[in-house]
Amino acid sequence: MEQEKLDQMRSTLNKLEDIKNSQESILDKINHVITDLFQHPDKELEKAMEDAHQTASENTEKINEAMEEYEMRINKLETQD
Repeated sequence: MEQEKLDQMRSTLNKLEDIKNSQESILDKINHVITDLFQHPDKELEKAMEDAHQTASENTEKINEAMEEYEMRINKLETQD
């Protein structure tokens, strides 16, 4: 396997890691808003934040799955060299 291709794939994996970290940060911020809503309830905003949390959680899971699969592909290519 060409080193250049592996380097490019590792770079992509790093970008996926950055996306995952950003998504986790979004989840954390949504959780802060949800916590704040315990003191100042707003049913409409609570529903919106619950929906946003669900979507962000699903996105995080999809990104994790994609990263694992991609990392396995990189590892497989590395062992073929």
